[in-house]
Amino acid sequence: MDSGLAALLGAAVGSAATLGAAIVNGRAQARSQHAQQSRQHRRDAYARYLSALHDRDLAMGAVLDALRPDRPDLTAVEERTARFVTLAREVHRTCEVVILEGPATVTAVAERVTNASADLSYVMRSMAEDARTGETARKAEHAALAAERERALYETVKEFRLAARAAIGQTV
Repeated sequence: MDSGLAALLGAAVGSAATLGAAIVNGRAQARSQHAQQSRQHRRDAYARYLSALHDRDLAMGAVLDALRPDRPDLTAVEERTARFVTLAREVHRTCEVVILEGPATVTAVAERVTNASADLSYVMRSMAEDARTGETARKAEHAALAAERERALYETVKEFRLAARAAIGQTV
């Protein structure tokens, strides 16, 4: 084989190898960037959800605080309940994004947060209804149940944080 042909074949093989490596590296980089963007979208969705939960829980606490006196100020209770309802809608809206972003392990925990929150909201609504009607016999029972359900909600939100961190690849 003459040296010119050998050089030409060597250059062709070298070019093909370089092109192949560039394609492989490009695809790997694209996958890496996509994974990073996906993690960032999830992180943002989870952060907005946790923020909405926090704001809603503060509003729920304000309603419960307004219901604590023997004779609650019903105007304050109604105003705080209206704020709570508005913030609860925001939680549901942000939860939809969490569901879309996934994964299933995170959405399952978000569903448990929703259920725990609903359990506490049910007690809060019963307390508000009792305050409206002047019913006081169940006040202590409701207060104890609300405290128990607040703790359960807090624990479930902690589970969500852990699942979210795992989903975005942060160490726990």
